[in-house]
Amino acid sequence: MNESNLLLSTFMQRRASLLRYFAARVGEAEAEDLVQETWLRVASQPAVDEVRNPAAYLYRLCGNVMLDRLRQERSRAARDAEWRRVNRTLVANGEEVCEDVPADNALIARDRLRRIRAALDDLPAPVRQTFRLHKFEGLSHSEVAAELGVSRSLVEKHMMRALKHLIARVGR
Repeated sequence: MNESNLLLSTFMQRRASLLRYFAARVGEAEAEDLVQETWLRVASQPAVDEVRNPAAYLYRLCGNVMLDRLRQERSRAARDAEWRRVNRTLVANGEEVCEDVPADNALIARDRLRRIRAALDDLPAPVRQTFRLHKFEGLSHSEVAAELGVSRSLVEKHMMRALKHLIARVGR
């Protein structure tokens, strides 16, 4: 029997024991994954040297698998902590808030803004100017009326026309 078959045979005989070994150290939730990872390493490694004690070799391999997993988790935790440090802000109640807009939301917003601009360009200049002063510059209806030298009633009519047009072209 070659070394690889001997290790696989030993692994299969001791699988339940290996599962208990991992469960005692990392808990049952991860134990099965670690046993599977150990099996993959045993099954994929070429037989190079003679293994005198396959059981001891397996348990040493199990220790290495756990150490590798621990290193991966520490690296992942450090990477995640650094990302949170750079991309998140803590608000008063201690809750984390991400200041970045998700990419899909940004694309949707850009497309919507493009459609709004195109729809506004279809409006007559006085209606478009009224809308921009009120919505983009933040002026009240009275301030827009004073700026344009028109009545407040006309500003309201222009706003109604602009909003109806935008709803028809872009939606709510």
